Amino acid sequence: MTGDMIGVDLGGTKIAATVMSLRGETRWKHRVPTPAGDYEGTLNAIEGLVRSAIDHGIDGVPRSFGIGIPGEMSSDGRTVKNANSTCLIGRPLQDDLQARLGMRVVIANDANCFALSEAMDGAGGGAGVVFGVILGTGVGGGIVVHKRLIAGANRLAGEWGHNPMPLKGGMAKHRPCYCGYADCVETWLSGPAFARDYQDRTGLDGTAIEIAKLAEDGDLPASEVLDTYITNLARALSGIVNVLDPDVIVLGGGMSNIDRIYSSLPDRLAGFVFNATDQPVDLQTRIVQARWGDDSGVRGAAWLTRLGDHA
Repeated sequence: MTGDMIGVDLGGTKIAATVMSLRGETRWKHRVPTPAGDYEGTLNAIEGLVRSAIDHGIDGVPRSFGIGIPGEMSSDGRTVKNANSTCLIGRPLQDDLQARLGMRVVIANDANCFALSEAMDGAGGGAGVVFGVILGTGVGGGIVVHKRLIAGANRLAGEWGHNPMPLKGGMAKHRPCYCGYADCVETWLSGPAFARDYQDRTGLDGTAIEIAKLAEDGDLPASEVLDTYITNLARALSGIVNVLDPDVIVLGGGMSNIDRIYSSLPDRLAGFVFNATDQPVDLQTRIVQARWGDDSGVRGAAWLTRLGDHA
């Protein structure tokens, strides 16, 4: 493959696009608001961004572009499923975009795009097995093995946010999840869940970032809530280590900006992974913050063009 790559990140509030070289250099980027709840409007916005990308001096003739979506393609690859942007569900997104633009379109879940970006030239670059984690308004994940994105037979690989949260005794509160189940990892480890835990503890409102700042400044209730959050994160990630045993876990999303996670999580995680000896686990899995931050999703979408039709 020669020439530049085009990536699009379809989010709930904005749609971002980029033109990126094969060496990972950003040549152009732009974003527009997402037409909320409007499928045709969303198609128009994506088409406009891709045409603008082509017009802005792209190197070579683009034959494809990648797009990350807040959902998955169905097993037959024809329609969108499991999207929290519900106007996408059941829609033939790939076919519609290909008909409008006359280009091959490669589609993947947005968390998979994040993981791919960080595995290609981000914080997980050079590692054999990378597990990318989104800790934001929602919780998701993606798996990349030797720079190959793993989608799975049902296109569910990495959907860690909707695994049951490993709970102990009195911890169980049966938190309902939008997916129809209760006590999914997302209901415990998302930013809103963290803020809700602080409110339950203190009766006070605050955003996740504000509460993390209070903890950093020595506020005892905020610090205790953050400490519990990190322990629960270790519990949830221990299952990933036991099954996948990644070289690197890369954290993204708003909660990934909390410094204490990186100093406390490795030891807690080591305490929950499988260990049949009386010796402490010497955990080899690195836990790192994403290199590309908010740009990881759109960069990963651009890298999709090196993969198959549905990554």
